[in-house]
Amino acid sequence: MSSLQLGLIVAGILLVLAVVIYNRWQERQVRRRIAAAFRHSDDEPEAPGTAAPEVRVEPTLRTSHARDGTFDETATQPAEPPAGATPVYRPGPRGDDNPALAPPWTDGGASLAPAAGDESDDVATARPAIARARESAASATREPDPDIESIVTLQPAKPTGVGALAAGLHARFGKRLRWFGRAKREGPWQLLATETRGEFVEFVACLLLADRNGAASRAQIETFVRVIGELAPLLPAAMAVPDVSAEVERAETLDRMCAEVDVQIGLTVLKADAGSIPGTRLRGVAEAAGFKLSSRGRFEWHQDETGAALYSMQNLRNEPFTVDTLRLSATNGVVFVLDVPRVVDPPRTFDQMKLAAKRMAHTLSADLVDDNRRSLDDPALAAIRDQVQSASDALAHYGIEPGSPRAIALFGA
Repeated sequence: MSSLQLGLIVAGILLVLAVVIYNRWQERQVRRRIAAAFRHSDDEPEAPGTAAPEVRVEPTLRTSHARDGTFDETATQPAEPPAGATPVYRPGPRGDDNPALAPPWTDGGASLAPAAGDESDDVATARPAIARARESAASATREPDPDIESIVTLQPAKPTGVGALAAGLHARFGKRLRWFGRAKREGPWQLLATETRGEFVEFVACLLLADRNGAASRAQIETFVRVIGELAPLLPAAMAVPDVSAEVERAETLDRMCAEVDVQIGLTVLKADAGSIPGTRLRGVAEAAGFKLSSRGRFEWHQDETGAALYSMQNLRNEPFTVDTLRLSATNGVVFVLDVPRVVDPPRTFDQMKLAAKRMAHTLSADLVDDNRRSLDDPALAAIRDQVQSASDALAHYGIEPGSPRAIALFGA
């Protein structure tokens, strides 16, 4: 064996060792980021003279105790609901479409859009919140979110284009997958797509840990890590992966936390004395007020500044609205729904929906009622608004700004 061959063998062994050591270092860095996720929930100040608990308590929320902006994480008994209000429901598989028997509470009744003059005042007041949402959106869409995503890092041996990741870019794991790359070390992240141009020295694959379909399962996370891992030797690239068991636990914790603050508010406009509202009239009134019929079978009211749907109007009969059904049938009422986590400034949006509900009830000669068909007066609506504020504060308390990209991801299907 020549000295050249011996030197090459030694160099190869050293290179392999260097890659292994670097991977271990990267994995440790990722684990530290994972351990830091949601740590702020455990960093509440302690009372003087009290010892820190030895066992971590998972965060819980009782919004009935949060009207002053504080949160009692040890409360176990819900407060009594305000008069004329009925329990709010949690939407989608997180709540199994069943009423949640804990506060906050909601009413039942429907809504119409605010008049032009009222809306201009609302928009002017809401501009700071809209600006914050836009800033948050810009930040969240251009970099990974380690608090809510499982992240696998790939560092190719040389700058590489997106084409080498084709199989990974189009992979489906049952949860949202995002890819980011950066052209130089410590440079800004760029959200990647098939048509992205340029070469990158680092890639990260980010799998959402929870949404309204539940937490990412062990099988989903294992498949995610395996599929991305199969790309590493093809680049070739050093890879850093999180611990699957830790990610599964983190996903379940995140999902439980989201379930605590997943709130929708419904207001019902009901035609009295078994009356009905012709579909053509309902459509005319809704569209005149600025609602648009969506492919989801409901009318939606969109914010002009952002284009986001602020609240929706659904058929009380639990049947989707379509052009044909509205032309050929009638309904005895409609339900307007405010999805609290998915809108910027939920209390203000509730104010708009409440005003719209009152106007629709007046226009259609119908009643604004709760889920038990009891009439809703201003004090009951004010109590419901307090609960909307509490739910909004609770989301922010856990680092989820209502209406932000993070909230849209966690509280989407």
